Amino acid sequence: MEVPLVDLAPQHRPLQAELWQAVQAVAAHQRFVNGPEVELFEQEMSAYLGVAHAVAVSSGTDALLAALMALGVGPGDEVITTAYSFVATAEVIARLGARPVFCDILPDSLFLRPGAVREAFTSNTKVILAVHLFGRLGPVEELAKLAAERGVALVEDCAQALGARAGGRSAGSFGLSGAFSFFPSKNLGAWGDGGMVVTGDGGMAGTLRRLREHGQVERGHYQKLGGNFRLDTLQAAVLRVKLGHLERWLDERLRAAQLYLQMFWEAGLCAGPDETQHPGHRLVMPQLPAGEREHAFNLFVVRAEKRNELAAYLARRGIATAVYYRTPVPLQPCFADLGYGPGDFPVTEEACRQVLALPLFPGISPDQQRAVVAAVAEFYRQAD
Repeated sequence: MEVPLVDLAPQHRPLQAELWQAVQAVAAHQRFVNGPEVELFEQEMSAYLGVAHAVAVSSGTDALLAALMALGVGPGDEVITTAYSFVATAEVIARLGARPVFCDILPDSLFLRPGAVREAFTSNTKVILAVHLFGRLGPVEELAKLAAERGVALVEDCAQALGARAGGRSAGSFGLSGAFSFFPSKNLGAWGDGGMVVTGDGGMAGTLRRLREHGQVERGHYQKLGGNFRLDTLQAAVLRVKLGHLERWLDERLRAAQLYLQMFWEAGLCAGPDETQHPGHRLVMPQLPAGEREHAFNLFVVRAEKRNELAAYLARRGIATAVYYRTPVPLQPCFADLGYGPGDFPVTEEACRQVLALPLFPGISPDQQRAVVAAVAEFYRQAD
């Protein structure tokens, strides 16, 4: 059985009529930029996340960029961030002329290690930029407290974590601002690119709205440089429809993750919920926090022995996988001038050698999951 890493058809197929109606409404009023659907989507996301302000933008990367621009990040500033993320997290820092200061991660959650952040502070530190990877919330409360103590801003990169919650609060609401992505494969995906910045600060929200319109204060008057960061009306219309189904899809992701955990445990490939990991197990599963939905499972990422060989074997069986991420961000060639080298981020480097994302999406069938588990089990039997 062929199993894709992500299949959007099970989401979109039942919504065809509703989505087409939304698109036709935009075609009728023809306000393709700054149409009414954008503001309505912002209001609905603000209510869903429990934040005061939501500002729709053109992509998750632009959401991060606009958030840092609104905070005045620029040359001479330092932004502390994780060594383990998509390159955009650090890219936006460098684009503004600031210096990304990378820190290692916690071995269990792969979240930015608060102790390393504390050690990385200097008089030039302006922002902590933390990333909720794969859908899981990290110990962001500790970072929020640390940011408050040091008088700097905490910005959350929530590109993969829409829908994750802890203590009655949503991802993106713990820091001064949170940045989201609506790339098609995300928990809430557009039919193209899209993003959003959320904040509880009215002044920052106003700045963000000006920045996304080239810094325009009023027509023809530009107070500071911004960019073209607007979300298209058509994308907002699609996202409004899909937002009404998000909670159901998140529940499906969680159930699929729980089923994987059960199947892999029954196959003897991982530790059970109350069992210590031992050498007989070939996989380390993502943790499944109790209580609230602290993991939104945008991706189902395991840590695997013989990762590259396993991925190649699964590909031959028609099962898609992906590696998030093969190289620590500070060891990418584009950041060579910062002077980092192998061994500087041991936990991150180990994760990069082991992580593998397996197929998971709303609508994945138990049969598809069984096919994945059976193929993984077969690989390790042959490897022995």
